[in-house]
Amino acid sequence: MPLRTAANVVAASTPPQTRIYAVGDIHGRADLLSDAVARIEDDLFRRPVEQAAEIYLGDYVDRGPDSKRVIDILAARMVHRRVVCLRGNHEDLLERFLHSPDAFGPWLKLGAMPTLISYGVSSRSEATRADDLHRQFHRVFPRAHGLFLKCLQPWICCGDYLFVHAGIRPLLPLDRQSLADLLWIRDDFLKSPHDHGKVIIHGHTPVPCPDVRHNRINIDTGAWHSGNLTCLVLEDTSVQFL
Repeated sequence: MPLRTAANVVAASTPPQTRIYAVGDIHGRADLLSDAVARIEDDLFRRPVEQAAEIYLGDYVDRGPDSKRVIDILAARMVHRRVVCLRGNHEDLLERFLHSPDAFGPWLKLGAMPTLISYGVSSRSEATRADDLHRQFHRVFPRAHGLFLKCLQPWICCGDYLFVHAGIRPLLPLDRQSLADLLWIRDDFLKSPHDHGKVIIHGHTPVPCPDVRHNRINIDTGAWHSGNLTCLVLEDTSVQFL
């Protein structure tokens, strides 16, 4: 698939001889993830580069039909390729529920049931619903997926770019950012005109098409319902899409 070049509004670059593939919010669409991985492999075959990295921006689970398969693919990819997976707010909700059934309410509101179903969990008793689901989930949740969750990073920098799930608190140094903002922030970040010191590559807030601005690039294109999973390609000073 040919690369599509974005408008030249981003003054940033990767380290020399380095290409970065950044993939937006997947939300249980293992079919779209498999297609994105195939496109990345094809691009690397056609255009070899000394250093190539893949960065996935979080929200691998919920809403779409096959969250378990998404994590299977990404966990295997981390073993065989130079891959970084970031933590999204939906992974945070999943992990909270693994620790306590009391965390089910907030997760349910954001699409927990398709994830549980993908693991073979079903609802049986309304009276003990959260406790029952919690017990079932613990029994079937693979150890490898628990290790995957432990490997998720809150952010990563590379060259002039910072990759994070939701965004950052403007004008606050990176070492003072809260995890809550990194996973959940919206308007205060999205509406900020400030130079953040790095160009922020993020997802979390769905947009119809990639939103390329001077200080940030949003690549969450609502894959679970739009069928469009965005893969951003950064190399030297170019900003392109597969």
